[in-house]
Amino acid sequence: MSIDVITDTYGYEGYWELTPGTSACGTSTIAFGGNTVVGCTSGAQVQDPGGYGDNTVYTEGPWCLTEGAQYTLHYRDDWGDGGFQFRVRVGGFIIQSYVGTDLGGDYTFTVQNPPQYDIQLAGNANSTQIMGYFQLAGGVDIRAFLTNVGTETITSLELNYQIDSEAPVTEILNNLSIGNYETQKVSFPNPWNTNDIGVHTVDFWVSAINGQADGNLGQENVIRYFEIGLPKPDIITSYQITNPTFEVIADNTDGISNPTDIDFHPTLTNSQLWVTNKGTANSGGTNVIINRAEGLDQTSELLQDGNAWHFMSLPTGIAFSDNGNFATSPGVFDANHQGTNSAFTGPTLWSGSLDVFAQPSGGNGSHLDMLHESPYSQGVAWEVDNAFWIFDGYSNDIVRYDFVIDHNPGNDDHSDAIVRRYADFEVQKDPTGVVPSHMILDEQKRWLYSVDNGNQRIIRIDITTGSVSSTAPSYGPSETMAEYVNITGYTWDEVVTTGLEKPAGIEIMGNHLLVGDYATGMIRVYNVSSMPASLEFTIQTPAQGLMGLVIAPNGNIIYADNVRNEIVRIVPAALGLNEVKKAEFSLFPNPSSGQFTVRSSVPAQRLNVSIFDVSGRMMKSYQSIYSGEALNVDLNSGIYIVRLSDQGGNILKSIPLVIAD
Repeated sequence: MSIDVITDTYGYEGYWELTPGTSACGTSTIAFGGNTVVGCTSGAQVQDPGGYGDNTVYTEGPWCLTEGAQYTLHYRDDWGDGGFQFRVRVGGFIIQSYVGTDLGGDYTFTVQNPPQYDIQLAGNANSTQIMGYFQLAGGVDIRAFLTNVGTETITSLELNYQIDSEAPVTEILNNLSIGNYETQKVSFPNPWNTNDIGVHTVDFWVSAINGQADGNLGQENVIRYFEIGLPKPDIITSYQITNPTFEVIADNTDGISNPTDIDFHPTLTNSQLWVTNKGTANSGGTNVIINRAEGLDQTSELLQDGNAWHFMSLPTGIAFSDNGNFATSPGVFDANHQGTNSAFTGPTLWSGSLDVFAQPSGGNGSHLDMLHESPYSQGVAWEVDNAFWIFDGYSNDIVRYDFVIDHNPGNDDHSDAIVRRYADFEVQKDPTGVVPSHMILDEQKRWLYSVDNGNQRIIRIDITTGSVSSTAPSYGPSETMAEYVNITGYTWDEVVTTGLEKPAGIEIMGNHLLVGDYATGMIRVYNVSSMPASLEFTIQTPAQGLMGLVIAPNGNIIYADNVRNEIVRIVPAALGLNEVKKAEFSLFPNPSSGQFTVRSSVPAQRLNVSIFDVSGRMMKSYQSIYSGEALNVDLNSGIYIVRLSDQGGNILKSIPLVIAD
């Protein structure tokens, strides 16, 4: 048996021991390594330079141990921030892997030869590694990560999934090459087509590996919950034909302070808006979470990660993935704050779960992952799973970061990361260092749009184009990763080159590209169906420092005012009564478990909603509800009447609603 020891950036902080059974560290020691000054008692923060080097892989052993017997690997970290990784090998094959956290840990394992065929599906019911929490109705991509924990390289798989009680779907995936302890994302060739709005379960399992049965049943099955919802309605043109109103939905009393960007959590029916505040370099940024940002009973919560000074230092952007994670782009040069000689900064991955984010997780914060190849990060956009795009204000490039599988809160395993640098053209950050360069991806057309603030333009990249360059990136890497390359020969355009003073905030809806301007408070709406983009119309806001722009679940535009410390919703003016009366209305789902949505064919319409039982008694009443907004009603099973009226009290329609358990 042997052990691979993978050190972090601070190799001198770690020490390990191997003992028989569950013996304590220092008792009947079989082998040891690392800094002996640290020894079995960690946390003294001894500044001894001995032990292992930084970011290095060491193979310790081999030792002749008893097959079937238990042994314990003890890891101690002197500064309590974890970081070492261990791979236990038997016969050259990995049988267990551990990532040390906090002050270290004791890991007990059994020495045994791994089976020839063994697959492990990553995750559980709350896993971020399988699909996304929120999927739009239509074609849903069914995908999962799996790890080969057997000895035989996997070349084919018989993979299955079942949605709710529907018939199982089985596919044989060929032409694979997944070695021992390698992880790969696999997708079913055909999407699941559905318009069934609501929460569903998907059950994954493997029924054959290379045509053979799995040799260790119990890890090849996982159940995942996810939600199907409707896309955001496109009401952009309604801003052109009406005079909108500007409603402040959060300000400094909610904790809004120097906001730089905003984004909605992917479960749009929750209407949960996240705001990232810049903070200071040493304190780090903060986040304000606004619950029900588009409805009644709005609440807010101010949170800060315990290690925000490093992982969220001067954040310039925030972007959510559909798996519930989000990334921020630290605008600092060096997240370690060690001056101007060595930079160690780049995007950070976080969990959007309030059970994880900003909760204690040892000495390394609640972050899920961080990579360090982009000082002065100026903006961030999500692509798929844990892959995000970054505006690199130091190297003047656009960079794609794929964290692949996160290393869990507080750890620092970056070995599976894939980083691709797009450097065929040069971008420039704001020379004053004030205004970020925000980014957005058109998910359907696969164009990445980015503010290029220093050059006062908007550019876009076709992310389906380009190839790996033979020339290595000129900057970094700062850590060991699976891939770090330059991409060249990709297609890109200058979308807008005139009329912008300090562009900040960017959003896409169909062929409408929305671009904010920090200097003027103006939002310009461009048509990007052809290049160069044509200006359709403008919205003059009262913002004194427009920074951050997003389209809400009901289609309204929301922006951050960096100077006034406000989050503002732009609402098209009320439509005429004649138009409202001609509208078509519906409720979905119907029957409902208690949550349903009112939908009107008139964009951005506000309605009063009253719910009556069959005897005519009013049970619930809601004022000024937007079309597309979800309502949660606590009512017994039965039949109710939902009465819709306009803001003037004119009854528009009554619709039966069935509440079922």
